[in-house]
Amino acid sequence: MLKFDRQGLLPVAIQEDATGEVLMVAFMNQEALRLTRETGYTHFFSRSRNTVWRKGEQSGNVQEVRDIFVNCEENSLLIKVVQHGKAACHMGYHSCYYRRLQPDDTYETVAERLFDPEPVYGSAQEKFPVVDNAFPIATEEQQKLETEMRLLYGVYLYLRDNDMSEESNTSRLLQERSHGYLVARLADELQELFGVQSGEHVHAGREDDTILEASQVGYWLMLLAATINLRYDDFLPHASILSGYYEQYTEGKASRIV
Repeated sequence: MLKFDRQGLLPVAIQEDATGEVLMVAFMNQEALRLTRETGYTHFFSRSRNTVWRKGEQSGNVQEVRDIFVNCEENSLLIKVVQHGKAACHMGYHSCYYRRLQPDDTYETVAERLFDPEPVYGSAQEKFPVVDNAFPIATEEQQKLETEMRLLYGVYLYLRDNDMSEESNTSRLLQERSHGYLVARLADELQELFGVQSGEHVHAGREDDTILEASQVGYWLMLLAATINLRYDDFLPHASILSGYYEQYTEGKASRIV
């Protein structure tokens, strides 16, 4: 049986059937997988838009499914497809893997761009982070955020697994594993963050106070995740940050979330 992660998602590698070239990697939830199997064309789940989408729904570059393979741990898929249209990548390249990583960490473009994405996606691409790249900012910046957050979470896991209570209050909290206390502290910080936005909780000003209280919310969330033994890949905090940053919240939508 397939093992979807805690967010209900499964990573999927897409490979061109005729050549074996890897075209892209995306995520599927159960609905996207069902639609893929029923229609014979790939469907994926957009974490930023929180919705299922059909590959090529804007560009016309659809993927016709030939075979679906499951890995040994049943937690990812390899799908072989016939790629219709010029490209699989929303940046206009045949494959999303069109750059080679150099020894100095720079990228070398090694493939030809087959189409200009602007006329294809236009303003829709600016409004919604479509297709393969989940967020409309530079891949390098996404990778930097993810790397730094993985390192940060790694520190919390180290402090959890190695008792450094005499030197670190964070280690003491993680050693105690008091779920109720951590939840209560998270609730306090969320209430203070709400107070900052409503103007009821003021220190140095709204921007500075938002940064302060939001960082505290992130801190207690990380400790909770470490305490209940979540892996970083179980909740991907960097993806949540980027998704929230680019989400278009109206007052009505925000009130429904609250």
